[in-house]
Amino acid sequence: MASVKLSNLSKTFGAVQAVAGINLDIPDGEFVALLGPSGCGKTTTLRMISGLEIPTGGTIHIGERDVTHLPPRDRDVAMVFQDYALYPHMTIDENIGYPLKVRGISKAEREPRVREVAQNLQIGELLNRRPGQLSGGQQQRTALARAVIHRAKVFLFDEPLSNLDAKLRLEARAFLKHLQREVGVTGIYVTHDQSEAMALADRIVIMNAGRIMQAGTPLEIYRRPANTFVASFIGNPPMNLLPCRIDGNTVLIAGEYPISATSFNLPAKSSGESLTLGIRPEHIRLEPASTPEGIPGDVYVVQTLGSESLIIVRVGEHLISIRLFGDEVPELPPKVWLVPDYTRAFFYGENGDLLS
Repeated sequence: MASVKLSNLSKTFGAVQAVAGINLDIPDGEFVALLGPSGCGKTTTLRMISGLEIPTGGTIHIGERDVTHLPPRDRDVAMVFQDYALYPHMTIDENIGYPLKVRGISKAEREPRVREVAQNLQIGELLNRRPGQLSGGQQQRTALARAVIHRAKVFLFDEPLSNLDAKLRLEARAFLKHLQREVGVTGIYVTHDQSEAMALADRIVIMNAGRIMQAGTPLEIYRRPANTFVASFIGNPPMNLLPCRIDGNTVLIAGEYPISATSFNLPAKSSGESLTLGIRPEHIRLEPASTPEGIPGDVYVVQTLGSESLIIVRVGEHLISIRLFGDEVPELPPKVWLVPDYTRAFFYGENGDLLS
């Protein structure tokens, strides 16, 4: 395995800047998820690492080698695409074993490795079929097996689980996580699914508009989003964001709800500024009657999710999410009072960055 280093990496397509001079160090053995909405630059970044796109500027190092301008075959990377890219004339057995065959590994050595990885991805009984005889999910698992059977220096994954159903997606996640732990895979995994990134990655790199918004462990990012973009992107449902203003000993929330400033851990030099207050849905409780430090709202909808319930409350023109744990559906009056744990609130400045 090997480390990956991106230095001032950029890519433009005509007038469009897809990647805007990013810097990223991925140590040997780390599994990193590039997470963000469509068009944020994460797949373009992955394709530049693989050699399928040539950077407009910057450098790419894999280990000690500068591979910026090397062809894909000379980078010793394995890539799983979203659209399978299987050989239609080959059996599944032959597709999975092909990376080993072209490296001169004998059939006797290939076969047990093919069977092992196929069993782990639940396609062991399909080895004699061809890709056209498989479902989309089975083809995706074949593409995944073909990549991981070759112990490359770096594994690149471009949303490889997107075509699997929910149950198989969970099982494939477990296999990838196990593989990474077992062989110390250096992996870069592109996804727009935050739960997938949280479950798989040692570190998440959140991108938007070709730039890195925040990088950190899943818990670091969840517990302390660096800006309002990350706060609104991470979490299901994401963090509630409300306009606020600090005026002396009062925090005015959503323009009309004054809360004592002593309830908060206030950032320095914030008085008089127009800020954004962030609070996670699980850090709000509901009360059926008026209560000190409470914010009145109208119940908009109740969603029962089994082990928890998601309550949406309208506060003025804002919809606030509250997560209640437990399998009992709460009985709520039409009007409720939200009581956040204000000590766990975050304040973001006018530029959207977290205030400390």
